[in-house]
Amino acid sequence: MTSATNHPTIESQENQPSVEERRALIERVAGSEQFSRSARLRDFLLYVGKQSLKDGRAEIHEQEIGAKVFGRSSTYDRSQDNIVRVNATELRKRIDLYFTSDGVHEPLILEIPRGGYKPVFRRRLLAGEDRPDVAARAVEPESTPTKNFAAETVRQVGHEKLVRIHAMWGTLCLVLVIGGLVLYRHDRAAPKAVSPWEGKPAIAAFWGGFLRSNQQTDIVLPDDSASVIEDITRRPLALPDYLTRDYMRQIETSEMSADRKADLYQIFNHNLVTFGGVRAAQQIQDEIPASYPRYLTLTRYYTADEIKRNNVVLIGGKKSVPWDHLFDDKLNFITDYDDVHSRQFVSNRNPKPGEPAIYAVSYEPNSLVGYSVVAYLPNPSGTGNAIILAGTDSDATGAAAEFLTSEEKLEQFRSTLRTDQFPYFEVLLKTSRLSGTSFNSEVVAYRTYPDLH
Repeated sequence: MTSATNHPTIESQENQPSVEERRALIERVAGSEQFSRSARLRDFLLYVGKQSLKDGRAEIHEQEIGAKVFGRSSTYDRSQDNIVRVNATELRKRIDLYFTSDGVHEPLILEIPRGGYKPVFRRRLLAGEDRPDVAARAVEPESTPTKNFAAETVRQVGHEKLVRIHAMWGTLCLVLVIGGLVLYRHDRAAPKAVSPWEGKPAIAAFWGGFLRSNQQTDIVLPDDSASVIEDITRRPLALPDYLTRDYMRQIETSEMSADRKADLYQIFNHNLVTFGGVRAAQQIQDEIPASYPRYLTLTRYYTADEIKRNNVVLIGGKKSVPWDHLFDDKLNFITDYDDVHSRQFVSNRNPKPGEPAIYAVSYEPNSLVGYSVVAYLPNPSGTGNAIILAGTDSDATGAAAEFLTSEEKLEQFRSTLRTDQFPYFEVLLKTSRLSGTSFNSEVVAYRTYPDLH
């Protein structure tokens, strides 16, 4: 079918976008803010998008998506499990939102028409061009009996689009307001961002050493959804299973009830991050001068190439940041979890005289006592530096970040080491807060690794 105008649309074969154009658009949409908090919808888009690029590929079927994206068996009953249809509705909303916000200037548009799952692509009309009369084409009768039905369909679609446009404008206005507040705060903080170490010699010594190569620093927020899933399943989460999402497939084939499986999928799709993790990331970002490249991301979106190539700050223990496993052979203090008794603790692999092998968390009713580990090491490839901030709870993780951003605490530690420049090290902090008192931390043990430089 040709367009009602002479302008290029998806119906004009000679103006079909190339495979490279379509692939690049899919990746831009999937990497946008609209998909940053839902890995499952992002996987959904990437799967159907890449399948649509294959020559001769017809429709992409619901059963296939359920198996490949949502971990269902290849023979699951779609009449009893509508996970694909439910997520497809949300996927279409987020795609629409992208093209009215971040992607408002995209020359190419991606859509997933209702009734199917294969994306279609069309070129956006240039300013001043007339949009093809979609309504006229939709009601163009092939036979008289279908005319009224087609007209009614067009009216319904028009109403749905009007409602969706109003919702999108409301969301866009909210985004603009938030953006204005962020820019206002950024402008006020600009002088500090340029020289955050001024008058802080200990902070300058540590962060100057960490950032000495001037390469990108990745600040990686924890995946607390993974932590909650481990709490519920009482099974430790290995890095390979996390990267391949195999642990979700293991849940699907387990003997858990259907309701429990559904709960776990909801937890996974929401991509939880605790306030302690966000606060720690903010503290770390404030210590990186504006002239140094940095990137804030989530654990489940991080890659092996990035952790080998860049400086990295991993915020959280192994339960919520499986990337920590890459440093197991280098660490002495390991923040760990007892799946049987549902308790956090820190393991001391090689105790010095007077040090316990286990630092157990106290659960006194009127106190909150925990531990956190601050580790400063080379990244896995030795081409950059790595920081691990791992606590037995959210507050303890925040205390670990506070240690690296406190001039007083870093100066005390540097005095203990009797050195001007910080070597690679580990610090074990005991954190506590009695009822009605402020939060505090103290160094209870440490290790240094000068030979790693």
